[in-house]
Amino acid sequence: MQCRLGWMLVLAATAMGVQAQSPSLPAPPSGVLNLTTTATTEVTKDALTVVFSVTREGSEAQSLQTGLKQALDAALAEARKIAKPGQVEVQTGNFSLYPRYVSPAKGSQPVISGWQGTAELSVQGKDVAAIAQLTGRIQTMTIARVGYSLSREAREKFEADVVAQAIARWRAKALQMSQQFGYTGYSVREVSIATSEPPSPPTPMLMKAARASAMADEALPTEAGKGDVTATVSGSAQMTR
Repeated sequence: MQCRLGWMLVLAATAMGVQAQSPSLPAPPSGVLNLTTTATTEVTKDALTVVFSVTREGSEAQSLQTGLKQALDAALAEARKIAKPGQVEVQTGNFSLYPRYVSPAKGSQPVISGWQGTAELSVQGKDVAAIAQLTGRIQTMTIARVGYSLSREAREKFEADVVAQAIARWRAKALQMSQQFGYTGYSVREVSIATSEPPSPPTPMLMKAARASAMADEALPTEAGKGDVTATVSGSAQMTR
């Protein structure tokens, strides 16, 4: 019993010695400012997107699919006439075919009564006049959605300017706050920069068949809207004497 007690005392003393020798946690840094600044600029959206679509119904899936393909091919032929790299991009969209069901009698299994299909074509770019004229020449599809956005080139240009503004504001604020706390300056500890542009998805365009027919060979009237490009700078500054 005395031997076991002796070993327990030795182990306890050893553990206390290890704890006493372990280094203490570093003190939290002092004189650190956490700052966030933003800069925003209003820009005119310069890229137009028009989505064309066609929806048809039929009793046979194969004939319906053939009809949709013919309508899409005709629209593509017109759209490709104005396609230009960096100016007008043409892209096919959704092409779907699905059955419609009915129940012949209560409790019986549904059976296929017909088919319905949809095809889409998207045209987008900075040549707004050419795209607007195209809408009057496509006869096999109707306009489903229209929207403006900011082109990649314009976004990169405006982002560079607004980021520079946000950084300048962050630096000026860091210096001002440091001096107000009695310091002479600061050094940057860490920063992060983020930019954002509000999304501009194409909006649905409702158009009755009679009006769509009247607009044949006429350019689509459009008006570019505005949007904001924002940059945010967040980080910490070490105030210095």
